[in-house]
Amino acid sequence: MSGIRYAVIGAGLAGSATAWQLARRGADVTVLEAFEVGHDRGSSHGSARIIRRAYPDRFHAALTGEAWQDWGELEAETGVQIVTRTGGLDFGLRRELLAIAEAQTQLGIPHTLYGAAEARELWPQFAFDTEVLHHPDAGVVDADLAVRTATARAQQLGAVVHTGWPVAAVQEEAGRYVISSAAGQPAITVDVVVVTAGPWLPELVQRLPVDPTAFPSFEVTQQQVFHFQRRDETQWPIFVHQDALSVYGLPGGRDVGPDLVKVAEHDGGQVTTAEDRDFRVDPRARQRLVDYVGAYLPGLDPEPLAEATCLYTSTPSEDFLIDRMDGLVIVSPCSGHGAKFAPTVGRLATELATGTRTRTLDRFSFAAHAGTLV
Repeated sequence: MSGIRYAVIGAGLAGSATAWQLARRGADVTVLEAFEVGHDRGSSHGSARIIRRAYPDRFHAALTGEAWQDWGELEAETGVQIVTRTGGLDFGLRRELLAIAEAQTQLGIPHTLYGAAEARELWPQFAFDTEVLHHPDAGVVDADLAVRTATARAQQLGAVVHTGWPVAAVQEEAGRYVISSAAGQPAITVDVVVVTAGPWLPELVQRLPVDPTAFPSFEVTQQQVFHFQRRDETQWPIFVHQDALSVYGLPGGRDVGPDLVKVAEHDGGQVTTAEDRDFRVDPRARQRLVDYVGAYLPGLDPEPLAEATCLYTSTPSEDFLIDRMDGLVIVSPCSGHGAKFAPTVGRLATELATGTRTRTLDRFSFAAHAGTLV
């Protein structure tokens, strides 16, 4: 990597992890962040995101094992605890419990399937009406702490981080890339650009020296999250419930304190853009979650004490895009389930950027999103 300069556009979960992974390999890396590290204009703010191994397909279930290892490396290297293990529950008529259990069995992931009555005795804060799958390798990622920790560690290792540096354009000149600023800072010239712009990627694509038709059709939605008061000191696992609604929940994190539980719908968000989002909570979404908590979560007071919005950036398949075009590595770990994979995404992006990985994972390729993967 001697003499090769790298730029990372965006310092959210994926960007900060990529900067750390590059810097720990001795790379010359500059991070360009349009706002401040830890801002709330993307998808990486807040202190509570889910990590779990409950996927019905072996590909993602196996990748979560790598994610746990990569989080452990970041924690060991920095001495900062970012992930808290709580265990996880999956239930509901539309949750593929048998497929999840089969994938976990094949991969040797610990899990137990309980009947509804037995599960209610074990977790009385839930009103289960279907079988429940429990797996211990689940918990909460402090996203904001992860961003700040990875960014700080990258800087300790020599990375340069520019904040308030919105990208106006990336242009190819003589085999290198000139990145110009929309805020008037001097342009930066590098050999490889890693684009980790989160929900800003669909707008940024038009400013890259690429064919925009090669990209999948991204959809950015504004989602709502709500925090409900625990009725007692019972500890809460993370959970995913798919029935009439698709709902997830987890301990609320530092943002709201230890006595609140974060509950939200996985889908149903309002289509928007990162630039035009209004940060307003949809009262219909609030009422749906109030009714849901009243019906299924007797361990919570069904009136939210805090609420917020966040952004999803989804592909039609809900698979990530992590692939390379010439000297550009495009990274979109998205569709509402990317946070748990952040350090692994950073590693994959780094391997593509440095040439130690000659091709991406098939599921994350441009070809797969175009439906042309052979």
